[in-house]
Amino acid sequence: MAAALYDPDDGYYSRSTRQVGRSGDFFTSVSVGPVFGTLLARRFLREWHESGQPARWRILECGAHDGTLANDVLTAIEKLDARAFSTLEYTISEPLPRLQSTQRETLRRFAGKVHFPNHPTELIDDPLPGIAFGNEVLDALPCHLIEWHDDRWFERQVSLGGSDRLVFNLVEIRNPDLKTALARLGGGFADGYRSEIRTGYREFLGPLAAALGSGLMIWLDYGFERQDYYHPGRHKGTLRTFSQHRAGDDPLARPGEVDLTAHVDFTAVAEAAQSLGWEPVALRSQGSWLTQNSRDWLMQMEGDPQPAVLRQFQTLTHPAHLGAAFQVLEIHRRNSTP
Repeated sequence: MAAALYDPDDGYYSRSTRQVGRSGDFFTSVSVGPVFGTLLARRFLREWHESGQPARWRILECGAHDGTLANDVLTAIEKLDARAFSTLEYTISEPLPRLQSTQRETLRRFAGKVHFPNHPTELIDDPLPGIAFGNEVLDALPCHLIEWHDDRWFERQVSLGGSDRLVFNLVEIRNPDLKTALARLGGGFADGYRSEIRTGYREFLGPLAAALGSGLMIWLDYGFERQDYYHPGRHKGTLRTFSQHRAGDDPLARPGEVDLTAHVDFTAVAEAAQSLGWEPVALRSQGSWLTQNSRDWLMQMEGDPQPAVLRQFQTLTHPAHLGAAFQVLEIHRRNSTP
C-alpha cells in the first residue's frame, strides 16, 4: 500500500496532482470551496488566542495535496487577524517532489510564510506551539489486512501468483506490533471475517507532537470508534480503491494507478496520542464540529446572507452530503506554563 500510493516514481500520488475534484478520482471537503478553509482558520485562531497568543506559532499541514486548502487557510487568517498572521509559520511536510512543486506554485503569494520540510523530524529542534492537522490523511496510511479463521487472526499478505499476478495469501502473524494491536480486538468473529488494522499511528503522530510541543491536532476523515469499526456486520472491511469517482474492491488491480483507502479506527489514533502525552478531547461528525465552530461566523452573516457561501456550508455539514461522512478528532496538549 505504501509503494502503490507513495513510491516517488510510480506511486499514485507521485503521478499527478489532479486526483481531487470533479475531474479527478474523488471529492473532498476542499473541493466544495474556500469556506472549509475559512472555518478551519477560525478554529486555528481560537487555539492561538486560548494558548496565550504566542509570539511564534506553527500550523503543520499533512497531506496538503496541491496546496489549495493551505491557500484558503492562509488567506482567511491574513484577513481575520493580522497579528496572528505575522507571527505564524505555516509548514507543509511533503516528500514527493511533484506535489511540493505544485504546492509552491499554488502558495507563491505566501512565499516566505510557508516552509516545506521533507519530514516533520526536521522541525523538532525548534518546537513551536500550534496546530497539526490533516484532511483525509489517516485513511491513506498503510494498513495490515487481517482475516479470522479457527479462532485466531491471520494476515493477508501480497505475493506473486501465476502469470505474475498479485494474489493474497493467509500467513501466520509474527509481527509483534501487529500482535499487540490485535490483542485489543478480542475474538469471537465468524470464520472469514476480514478487516484492516494500522500499527503506525504513533510513528506518524510522534514527529508532529515533537514539532509542536503543545497545542492542537485535528484529523478529519472517514472512520469509526473501535467497537463500530470491528462490528460483526462489517465483515468485509473498508479497504477500497477509487478511480474517476467509482469505488472498487480489488486493491491488487492497477497498483499505482488508483487511490487506496481504508477507514480510520479513531480509538487507535486516540490511544497513540495518549501514549505521546496528548489528550483526545472531542470526536464528532464533521457536520456537528463545523456547526459548533462556525456560530460567530454565521451570526456575522445575519442580515447579509451570502447564498453561495451558505450553499458551501450546507454541503459541508448536511448529513446527506459530507456532514455525516466524516468524523473530526481533536487532540490537545497544553503547556504546563500558562
